[in-house]
Amino acid sequence: MIFKMQEVGFYTDVEFGKLQVAGDEAHGFRPYQLLVSSIAVCSGGTLRKVLEKKRMQVEDITIKTEVERNEAHANRVEKVYIHYVIKGIALAEEKIQRSIEVAHRNCPIAQSVQGSIDIIETFEIVDA
Repeated sequence: MIFKMQEVGFYTDVEFGKLQVAGDEAHGFRPYQLLVSSIAVCSGGTLRKVLEKKRMQVEDITIKTEVERNEAHANRVEKVYIHYVIKGIALAEEKIQRSIEVAHRNCPIAQSVQGSIDIIETFEIVDA
């Protein structure tokens, strides 16, 4: 990827389109938003694959995130809370919990930030 400077922030052109990144939300995605999005969506996508392999009947997954930053240390991201709302038929809590653990071990982004950012994953099941 090649990033080019703009008046505010930077941009890159990717296959899907133009990605604008800036410290000000009025001019693009903030870097921490992209970091949290990468962790959440990679984790969710990996979870989806694990659930499909287990032939679990999942109709929808919504991912809610919160982030904890440390202002005393360059406002670094220290914790990412991921809460999955999983909608499906006859889903067992134990199987979902194990699937989240498997997904966490196999998500490349979660593994890339391991030791730097704590990822806390919770879930709830909604009957379809």
